[in-house]
Amino acid sequence: MREQFRKFSHQIAESAGSPIAFSLATLSILIWGASGPYFHYSETWQLVINTSTTIITFLMVFIIQNAQNRDSRAIHLKLNEIIKGVKGARNEMVNLEEASDEELEILHNEFQELHNRIHEQLAARKKESKSD
Repeated sequence: MREQFRKFSHQIAESAGSPIAFSLATLSILIWGASGPYFHYSETWQLVINTSTTIITFLMVFIIQNAQNRDSRAIHLKLNEIIKGVKGARNEMVNLEEASDEELEILHNEFQELHNRIHEQLAARKKESKSD
């Protein structure tokens, strides 16, 4: 069942993001809006669009989340493979998505400091080249 749901959710996520799906959704809204005078803009007429969009949105959340989870897992595995294969790369970066918020903050600060040092070095080089 899991494999069937994966295939189904992937297919639906791909289809829902297509220009055809957008066009069909837009056309549905236009038809609904145009039918307003015929139904005298009744509560039932409003309820049709509200209920339809709520149901579709509710189901799409699960479909799209499944597809995103799978894509995210694949990307993490690919990055882990790159880290594993690059000489000099820090192996503690593998499975970083499992790190605590505190560990991520420490790494973020480390890379922020690295960025600041590089920025300072570039500014110094720029200043030196202007004085020449």
